[in-house]
Amino acid sequence: MKIKKEDNVIVLSGKDKGKSGKVLQSIPKMDRVVVSGVNVRKRHVKPRRQGEKGQILEVESPLHVSNVMLVCSKCNKPTRVSHKVHDEGKDRVCKKCKAVL
Repeated sequence: MKIKKEDNVIVLSGKDKGKSGKVLQSIPKMDRVVVSGVNVRKRHVKPRRQGEKGQILEVESPLHVSNVMLVCSKCNKPTRVSHKVHDEGKDRVCKKCKAVL
């Protein structure tokens, strides 16, 4: 999967199209990512102890990785990712401005 934790992404499709945020969690087995402030759902929580009140929490749900695109840190545009292999390893590279991500 080309998108990792702490990457900045923009949503390409769905109800949150056009929103951007930072990846909080990457789930490679399911090809999904959790993005901050995107795909927010309400979760109703029952009280656990006596005297405690129930509450409604807003929780980010996972999105499919095909619905988001990485934003280049240098040119601030959504971009595809390519890999450049060299002696020390490999780097992710922006297809538009050729900057290392």
